[in-house]
Amino acid sequence: MKNIKFLLVLLLAVVLMVGCGNNNENPNSSGNKNSSKNKVTFCLDWTPNVNHTGVYVAKDLGYYEEAGIDVDIIQPADGDVEAIVASGKSDFGVSFQDNIAQARTNGVNVTSVMAIRQHNGSGIMSRKGDGIDRPKGLEGRTYASWELPIEQAIIKNIVETDGGDPSKVIIVPSTVNDEVAALDSKAVDALWIYYGWGGVRAEVEGFDFDYFDFISINPVFDFYTPVIISNDELIKENPELVNRFVDATLKGFQYCIDNPKEAADILLKNDPSLDAEFVHAAQEFIGPEFKADAEILGIVDETRWSRFYEWLNENDLLVKDIDPMEGFTNEFVLE
Repeated sequence: MKNIKFLLVLLLAVVLMVGCGNNNENPNSSGNKNSSKNKVTFCLDWTPNVNHTGVYVAKDLGYYEEAGIDVDIIQPADGDVEAIVASGKSDFGVSFQDNIAQARTNGVNVTSVMAIRQHNGSGIMSRKGDGIDRPKGLEGRTYASWELPIEQAIIKNIVETDGGDPSKVIIVPSTVNDEVAALDSKAVDALWIYYGWGGVRAEVEGFDFDYFDFISINPVFDFYTPVIISNDELIKENPELVNRFVDATLKGFQYCIDNPKEAADILLKNDPSLDAEFVHAAQEFIGPEFKADAEILGIVDETRWSRFYEWLNENDLLVKDIDPMEGFTNEFVLE
């Protein structure tokens, strides 16, 4: 779900933004304001999964149609969602708070318009009984890394916080597509997973594993992952369209919360290659996580958002400091 080519893509996006503008040449874009229905493109961050089900629900159940929107859901060729959205090749997409920080400080202006889930549901998974049920246990073990500076800084922080020596963690480049297979074959000892996908998959497959999440080690890592982004020009030029899109999308995610089985069936219809038992289990697990303890579905907590960006600034993890309150808006969730 991450991409090791992320920074290179961001540099290329600046060129794309100049050459393409925002939606001016895209026949599927929101720029066609005179048509009876606005055509917009939504870019996934990777292959379809339960983080995306609310969008598929909103499309299949007619929520977008009711809002006067025709949505085309696409997958990125190389995981470069921020570049695609910033350049106007897609109007909306799935991103992460850390990716937004890297994008914006590299001149790629994308903004979160709603949170998909309220808390960071990721952590470290390892084989059961290997002693990696806490960060210090990573000492002397191979960790499959995306080789991203923010990711590796988080690993360093949690190991240090737990009294361990991060220099003793053996970092290897990640080529993992199947977490269970990678651990079971002992290709690696530990990897970063999103529990609602990788953890539930392991449960369904009957694989015994240990897991600890990041937010229980350091609350600063309770950042927003994933979120839905748009580009700043579209937000400025056509906020009414963004508002209609967000409203319909929120209805889709509320449906997922209330009807996990039916929502899972919609995702499976859109991607029959997915395992049905696994998708139903994952959708059941993640449904409550979309809203969790928030009063409003899709809202971003300003304190948690800014706290993570302050940590990025303090640790010089960006090309330049970012305003802690930058990169998100709650205006469309609250309207």
